[in-house]
Amino acid sequence: MRTAVVVGAGMSGLAAAGALARTGWRVTLLERAERIAAAPTAMVLWPNGCRALDSLDPDGGWSAIASPLPDGGVRRPDGQWLVPPRSRTGATGPAPAVVHLEDLYDALVAGLGDTEVRTGFEVTTVRTGRRERPAVGDGRTLIEADLLVAADGIDSRIRAALVPESVAVGSGFAAWEAVIPGYRFPRPAEGQVLGGETLGAGYRFVAIPLGAHAAGKGGVYWVATAVGAARPESAATQLALLKRWFAGWHEPVGELLSLTRPEELVPQGVRELRPLPRTYAFPSGPGGVVLIGDAAHAMPHHLGQGGCLAFEDAATLRSLFADAAPGTALTGALEGYTRLRQPRITTVVRQNRRMSAVVQARGRLALRARDAALNHMRPRILGRLHAASDWSPPE
Repeated sequence: MRTAVVVGAGMSGLAAAGALARTGWRVTLLERAERIAAAPTAMVLWPNGCRALDSLDPDGGWSAIASPLPDGGVRRPDGQWLVPPRSRTGATGPAPAVVHLEDLYDALVAGLGDTEVRTGFEVTTVRTGRRERPAVGDGRTLIEADLLVAADGIDSRIRAALVPESVAVGSGFAAWEAVIPGYRFPRPAEGQVLGGETLGAGYRFVAIPLGAHAAGKGGVYWVATAVGAARPESAATQLALLKRWFAGWHEPVGELLSLTRPEELVPQGVRELRPLPRTYAFPSGPGGVVLIGDAAHAMPHHLGQGGCLAFEDAATLRSLFADAAPGTALTGALEGYTRLRQPRITTVVRQNRRMSAVVQARGRLALRARDAALNHMRPRILGRLHAASDWSPPE
């Protein structure tokens, strides 16, 4: 039987392991932590992410846990509209959705099937070669397989062994996320727009209402970003800083921050890969290695596309490797993976860097230019651009 080892039990690893298991591979999933757990936050599924999940789970199990994403428009800190909300009347394709990560992880774990899961396994060695099947080890055990899937995140040990020149660097931003459960958030005042995006001088705040049953709690998901490095202070101190930085911004920004508890805050140092890997697949013996998710293309979340691209990776993997046997067919599938993913990832990264310049704007002239650009681009929440969402799974 064909064997695969997936390293990393984040979204990309769970999706890839389940996809391979459902197409006849014997899969082993390795996770460094002692248990598989999602961060207590949420994510947006843009149309490309929805299509990828549909191809991974034709029964549509993920859609039962997702809620429609309202377009709250884009405003300035004083509440003035830069881009008013719009309806999706006449729009085609899947509608954007928002899902709590705990719900999404539960669905992905349920789709693992007969996958063998090993937690507490930290990869320290990576073996590849012209005549050897790929293998990984933790210093005690060496596990080899026909296919090795590197889904071990931005600090991937596997990528470091294969593409050492591609490293994680700071993006110049720090980010914070939180979900406020529904029972603690009052109903919005009449006429108040709850969801939406607000852009200041180097600061950004996004609020998204979740479905009533998200993680059994409902509520509101918010993301804040600020120019600068990750903060070293405690969560309570960082939350106090956020309240000070966003003081005077239109509601519900201040209300959301005041309702957030320090233990709910998820700080993030936003990093990205530079340069991107020169290839995303590496032959080894009769099989090889593929990079997916943040191990392949970590980027700032200005477009909200990181998770969606990871699901694209898994869907492409499923399509190309479903019937590939070790040998010529499998090495051909490896070549096809890079051929399909490289131009796509390059396009999204380029769009993301353009959006980064918009978010990073500071100074009177830069802000005026940004506002004019927004009127032209008309991005939705989290800066969705058409090119980023215009993707469908390969046949």
